[in-house]
Amino acid sequence: MGRAINENIAKLKSIFSEMLVYKNPQRNKFFSALGIPSYLRDWLVMRFADGEGRINIEEVNEYVRQYIPRREQWELMKKEMSKEGRRIRFLAKIRVEMDVRTGEGLFSLPDLGFPGRKYEALIADHVLREKKEALFTSSETWGIVELEWRMEKILGRQEEGRVFLIDFKPFRPYRVDLEFYQEARKEFNLEEWIDILLMAVDYNPAGFLSIEEKLTMLSRLLPFVEKRVNIIELAPKGTGKSYLFSQISKYGWLVSGGSISRARLFYDLSRRSTGLVSRYDYVALDEIQSISFPDEEEVRGALKGYLESGEYRVGDYRGVGEAGFVLLGNISEDNMNENTNMFRELPAIFHESALIDRFHGFIKGWHVPRMRENMKAEGWGLNVEYFSEILHALRSEIRYRAMVDELLEVPKGADTRDTEAIKRLATGFLKLLFPHALSINDIKIDEFMAYCLNPARLMRATIRKQLHLMDSEYTEAVPEIRCASIT
Repeated sequence: MGRAINENIAKLKSIFSEMLVYKNPQRNKFFSALGIPSYLRDWLVMRFADGEGRINIEEVNEYVRQYIPRREQWELMKKEMSKEGRRIRFLAKIRVEMDVRTGEGLFSLPDLGFPGRKYEALIADHVLREKKEALFTSSETWGIVELEWRMEKILGRQEEGRVFLIDFKPFRPYRVDLEFYQEARKEFNLEEWIDILLMAVDYNPAGFLSIEEKLTMLSRLLPFVEKRVNIIELAPKGTGKSYLFSQISKYGWLVSGGSISRARLFYDLSRRSTGLVSRYDYVALDEIQSISFPDEEEVRGALKGYLESGEYRVGDYRGVGEAGFVLLGNISEDNMNENTNMFRELPAIFHESALIDRFHGFIKGWHVPRMRENMKAEGWGLNVEYFSEILHALRSEIRYRAMVDELLEVPKGADTRDTEAIKRLATGFLKLLFPHALSINDIKIDEFMAYCLNPARLMRATIRKQLHLMDSEYTEAVPEIRCASIT
């Protein structure tokens, strides 16, 4: 057994040498205390680690203190710019937008809570010209920012102090070579590959008792890898839902408790700015039982349209998004039964069957083990930043869906929503587990059925069951979608 593990590690190192990091649960606590998400943690470890994966904690701490400021340091930094005339440089998450009325480029630093008012943070004209691709490929990105303060008058406004972004270098430490990743998958069998995926998201494969537990865990990654996959997961406390959706990818957004409005989710009419679904790969509502919606009917109406087509309308604004929508809730052991209405504890906004029907699948989170010390990854694995970039890149690969369409045979009377849900979920599983499969000849039909089609059908079947319990107009049955005979 030990020899097989060592051989797998050697193979992993030989293929993914520049993308590996040594994961250490005790060291991770240090980064958690600093508020560093996993995708930045692994980059820092790779930057400072020796060949055995060891790092000097003090050296890393000094780098973080100097280049990744915390919110409480921001006031001092503003003083240095405005009173001492200093330019400051640091690594930060930056959000950008164009003001069409004035022609100004605006930026904000959400982790620092800046700016407090519009036109307080502007992008210098030369940066808009020279860095437009890096800044505007996404409405939010990470990078090294260089800022300075100066008195400035802009169109229609009086002269006042403003902070200018005078340089920007995108945080892209890894070149995403999707073809290399696809080819690399061929060197591993399916069992090895599943364990590689779990290690990549900081889980120890040895902590899982069955393949069912592993696949349930990995099904949480479907919204990371496939556009507009909408999922509901109910799970016991302590199974890692919040961690995965908040720490693994900079392309996702987790809302944890509190109140959330239509403006924040979709479009803010007063600020004329797009909401979360247009800026991220997924939006996850955590602790869903504790989230309130001040404008419930407006949110429900916008959600119905968006979950169906990816479009939304707010006032006279028509917007689109590619984010999947994820509901995460806790469930007691007594309620872990798909033959009862498990959704009755959800907020009232989700008690409407027509809205629930627009969610593609259900994750039975009670099949994911509760987080224990032996569940935490320890050893060599793909670093989180690289892996999250791969998942993000796979979202745009359309060949996988074309394969699913070719592989599956759909009954003529099948419900369209059921069919689309199963196909979308199966496509996500295909990207995760068989990324090397670029044509139907690259995958065994029995493996596709066992690891892509059947899990997708089961996830949709639970939604169907719950719909039937909520509203007798819905039947429990899902279409008998099968693999077509390939000649």
